[in-house]
Amino acid sequence: MSLQPAPDLTGRSVSVKVPATTANLGPGFDTLGLALSLYDELHVSVRDEPGVYVDVHGVGAGEVPTDESNLVVTAIAHTFNAYGFELPNLHLEAHNVIPHGRGLGSSGAAIVSGIMAAKGLLEGIVDIDSVGLLRLATQMEGHPDNVAPALFGGLTIAWVTPEGPQHKKLIVHRGVSPLVCVPETTMSTALARSLQPSSVPHEDAIFNVSRSALLIAALIQSPELLLAATEDKLHQSYRASAMPETDSLIQLLRKNGLAAVVSGAGPSLLVLCSDPAQRLVAAQLVTENAATPWQSLMLAVDFKGATVISHPVEAVA
Repeated sequence: MSLQPAPDLTGRSVSVKVPATTANLGPGFDTLGLALSLYDELHVSVRDEPGVYVDVHGVGAGEVPTDESNLVVTAIAHTFNAYGFELPNLHLEAHNVIPHGRGLGSSGAAIVSGIMAAKGLLEGIVDIDSVGLLRLATQMEGHPDNVAPALFGGLTIAWVTPEGPQHKKLIVHRGVSPLVCVPETTMSTALARSLQPSSVPHEDAIFNVSRSALLIAALIQSPELLLAATEDKLHQSYRASAMPETDSLIQLLRKNGLAAVVSGAGPSLLVLCSDPAQRLVAAQLVTENAATPWQSLMLAVDFKGATVISHPVEAVA
C-alpha cells in the first residue's frame, strides 16, 4: 500500500489511559484476560518539527527507546499506515506504572496506548470501531488475550476466527478481589512460551476445558469456586522451572485455600480472592515466605478499559 502524508493535524493532542492486564487466570490459556486498576498514561501531540520525540517517566525511563522504534510509536504508525497515512511528527509524554516483563501486559498496554492515541488523533477523519481496534492490536501483539481487556476492560474471553479476533466482555462479581504480587525479577514471554510442549495429553486438555468453564462461573457468579476453578494443567507446570520462587509461592498459597496462579507469562502471581480479607492473608503469606523482595498490589478490576480524550486545537498553546 502506498501511503499518503498524514492529514493536517497541527495542534491536535490526545490523552490516553490504559489498564494493566493479567492473562490466562490459570486454566484459560491464551483466552481469558482481566483488566486491573493500574494504569499507564500517555499524552501525544502533533508538532511542527520533523520526527518523533518520546519522553518517558516512571517505569522504563532511561531504558525504553525514545525514537520511532518505541513500541507506542510503532503502534501509532501501524494504525496510521493501516488507513493509508504516513506517521505525522509527534511528541509523546509517557507516564508508565505497569511493570515491564512481569506478566502484567506492559507490551499490550503500550500497543493499545498507541492505537488509542492514533484513534484520537484521527477523530473526524477515520472512524476506528471496536472491531478495528482489536484487529490492529492483535496484529501487533500476536494474540488477543491481553489486548482485549486492555481495550475494553473487565473480564474478556478472546478467540480468533477467519474473519479476525473476537471478544466478549463480562462483568466480574463484586466479591472478587484481585491481588498481584510482583517480584524484582523479570520473565521473557518468548522464553515462557518456549517451555510449552507442542502437544498435551488428552486428559489434560479435558481438565482445562472443565476448569475454564467453571472459572467463568466463579468470576461472574460464584467466587467461592475460585480455588477449584483456577486449577491448570496446560502451561504453569511446564514453566515452573523458569520461575521457581513464583511456583513455590503459588503452591503455598493454594495449600492455604487461596486461588493463586501465574499472572500472564509470569513471574508475577495473581491471587483471585473471594473477599478483601483474603487478600491480606495472601499478601502476608508472600511477605513471610518469599526469599526475595515482592511487592503486593491490592487492585480492583477495571471495568472501563482504555480511554482517549481529544483536546480541542484551540486549547493547545
